[in-house]
Amino acid sequence: MKKVLLSAFLLIGLAFSSQAQEKNAIGLRLGDNDGFGAEVSYQRKFSSDNRLELDLGWRDSSYYDAVKLAALYQWVWNIEGGFNWYAGVGGGVGTWDFNDRVPNYYHGNDDSGTFIFVAGDIGIEYNFDFPLQLSLDFRPEIYFGDDDYRENNFGPDIALGARFRF
Repeated sequence: MKKVLLSAFLLIGLAFSSQAQEKNAIGLRLGDNDGFGAEVSYQRKFSSDNRLELDLGWRDSSYYDAVKLAALYQWVWNIEGGFNWYAGVGGGVGTWDFNDRVPNYYHGNDDSGTFIFVAGDIGIEYNFDFPLQLSLDFRPEIYFGDDDYRENNFGPDIALGARFRF
């Protein structure tokens, strides 16, 4: 019986210690940057104050289809308790496709292209006692390439994120 209790306490202690060493987070980042509304977001912590974030975003609408992949290196500063603020830099690549499926509107203007972009990032997050992270961030993006579908090459992206930490 003593061995069973000792084993149970050791397993509980191991579970709590592994929870304190969460290095990954995965979830969704929901915002709006010219229609890129949803992104699958993954974070990998390198140390207590820096990490890598990878986001795969897509848009599927009546006229535009697009996919974009962003990679950002972020610095994280603790405010108090579970609150952190962070800032970062990075970039990415994407592709878009315009199809004028509406009669008598942009007739014959089907087009597609690729682009690269550079981005900054600043935001605030809260890490709950259980493995959930909520965030709000602003990511200005500057685009280069075949982006004739844009009026300018700047995209301000504001988003809410919800991630599971593990």
